Amino acid sequence: MDKHVLLVEDEPNIAEAMRFILSRDGWRVSTHGDGTDAAAVIRAAAPDVVVLDVMLPGRSGFEILQELRAGESTRDLPVLMLTAKGQARDREMAERAGASRFLTKPFANTEIVAALRDLVGR
Repeated sequence: MDKHVLLVEDEPNIAEAMRFILSRDGWRVSTHGDGTDAAAVIRAAAPDVVVLDVMLPGRSGFEILQELRAGESTRDLPVLMLTAKGQARDREMAERAGASRFLTKPFANTEIVAALRDLVGR
């Protein structure tokens, strides 16, 4: 398959677990753990899909997503947002910012694989 997913997640255990799950499913996986330069890293990597945590050091996932949606090259990039907070307010903010999909931690392995497959039309 060789689709590229970029995980923007600052929790090393979560990033490593997701890397394992997605690699096993045939994804090429990159990770980044800092919100400060995440939008630039995403633009440079040009992934097929991004998994973006809401709470990151330096900058929130919502701010990063807003920047991505404002950019011509990243406007239509599929973005799956993750959050440890499952409040309706977070979901609404993600939708307003332009998230393609939203999942709450903890999530089932099959749930994230299915969501990413769906986002890249696989």
